[in-house]
This record gives sequence, C-alpha cells and structure tokens, in this order.
Amino acid sequence: LGTYAGGWRIMRTLGRRVIELDPPKGFAAELTASMVLYATAFIWHAPISTTHTITSAIMGVGATKRLSAVRWGVAGNIIGAWVLTMPMAATVAALVYWLVHLFGA
Repeated sequence: LGTYAGGWRIMRTLGRRVIELDPPKGFAAELTASMVLYATAFIWHAPISTTHTITSAIMGVGATKRLSAVRWGVAGNIIGAWVLTMPMAATVAALVYWLVHLFGA
C-alpha cells in the first residue's frame, strides 16, 4: 500500500532524478546502506532511518563518478524535507495530544 500510495515517487526520484541509477550503482548503494543499517542496529543499538541511509548511499554512489553527476538541487530539496520532518512531526504530536486531553480521553 505504501508503494502504491506514493512510494513509487520516492523510488523514481532517487533512481532517476537524483542520479541515473543503473544496476551496478544500485547494488553498491543497497549494499552500503545495508551494512550501515546492520552496524547501527546490532553494534551500536542505534535507530536510524532507512530512507535517509539509502538516499545518502545513492548520492554517494553518484558522486563517485563525478560530483556534478548528482543533481544537487533535487538532493537539496530532499535534505530540506528531512530538516522539516522532525519539527513538523513534533507539532502534529503536540496538537493531537492537546486535542485528546481537551476532549477528556
């Protein structure tokens, strides 16, 4: 359901708009992201975003060819969304908390 509802847009953005991702680059990005996720989960017991990890790995794979291979404008938009995610999530959580307590639940 997540992919059907909008996840395909994320995949298209990462695979076509940030860089042109071919199978070897995709494999390298996935392998790197999986190693980072494994290390953070089992060695340091730290939660980490899979979306942030794979996006960073894809940007890194693109930058290995040359820095200009990555469309940094698109990457900047993604990073801007990351920066806004936490405060917006906190705001929504505070509003829901306030509404639940206002109506006596």
